[in-house]
Amino acid sequence: MTDTEELRRRTQRLLDQYPPATTDRLDFLRARFDAGLAWVHYPEGLGGLGAPRSLQGVVNAELEAAGAPDNDPRRIGIGLGMAAPTILEYGTEEQKRRYLRPLWTGEEVWCQLFSEPGAGSDLAALGTRAVREGDEWIVNGQKVWTSSAHVARWAILIARTDPDVPKHQGITYFVCGMTDPGVEVRPLRQITGEAEFNEVFLTDVRIPDTRRLGRAGDGWRVAQTTLMNERVSIGGMAVPREGGMIGPVARTWRERPALRTHDLHQRLLRLWVEAEVTRFTGERLRQQLVAGQPGYEGSGMKLAFARLNQEISGLEVELRGEEGLLYDDWTMRRPELVDFTGRDAGYRYLRSKGNSIEGGTSEVLLNIVAERVLGLPAEPRTDKDVAWKDLAR
Repeated sequence: MTDTEELRRRTQRLLDQYPPATTDRLDFLRARFDAGLAWVHYPEGLGGLGAPRSLQGVVNAELEAAGAPDNDPRRIGIGLGMAAPTILEYGTEEQKRRYLRPLWTGEEVWCQLFSEPGAGSDLAALGTRAVREGDEWIVNGQKVWTSSAHVARWAILIARTDPDVPKHQGITYFVCGMTDPGVEVRPLRQITGEAEFNEVFLTDVRIPDTRRLGRAGDGWRVAQTTLMNERVSIGGMAVPREGGMIGPVARTWRERPALRTHDLHQRLLRLWVEAEVTRFTGERLRQQLVAGQPGYEGSGMKLAFARLNQEISGLEVELRGEEGLLYDDWTMRRPELVDFTGRDAGYRYLRSKGNSIEGGTSEVLLNIVAERVLGLPAEPRTDKDVAWKDLAR
């Protein structure tokens, strides 16, 4: 499928058969998936048509013009941006057909069980254990910083299945049911007052081997697909001019001239230009995706995203003066998504501190860019050939 006009005709047929104004939202989304118009670059039968990724914009524009509902991508971002591409690459045909449709329609929310209290930046040091027992794996351990765990049906999970080999080996990748016995989710309250993140405790959780993605012991390689897509989804999001964090600051500057100073003006100009450069770099990265899998450029974009958000939110607090120190609501809540632009300056300032941690810490990403993009010598690592069970902890 490479014909733009044929794609428009297919989209119009969908709209004729399921008029958005009179069709239930979920029924429309299911029909769109079945018509291959969910993500057109996926294979037929899995929400796509095997078309070039660039043609997705044709479908989106036609549906938006007709007032068709979307699948609320911000709410299900982990499923769309991380779980789906990993399932597509490593899942069995049965797994793809079971998980991808309800994932895309938003009927089943996904979360990510990777980081642990002792394995965040050094993720390969994870200690959650999965032991094979017949056709099942018995999992015990703790995960942390888990977005959406309190509303998720499924999780992508990596666990240690062989402690007798070096830490990057002996890891296996699973799909874990968040409603299964032994899965306990606890809120993790943040500096914003909310509990957007969670701790997840796994106690004798039984995962059928049919929920394993990739070969046993090959989980680190499978996880790299997830992580590369995660960084692209965080740092390479499509935004309009003055979208994201720079928008509220620019509006305040224009609407309230009494707050202006020469120093703040110079800093705003620099950050505005950097935001535009980052926006266009993200667009270039998304165009590169048309040709294949994301590369390590996503790590650079994620670095820029975190630094810019923190600098821009700091400038906004300074621009607003005493008003910038106010905070709208410290009520303990467990939101389903992060809303940077719908809250006040205080929230943006506090929440942006997490941008340099989530999706890979900035320190680790600097190493990735240095070694894998710039080709600089790798840092000495004395534990690469040491069995995980022999590592100092």
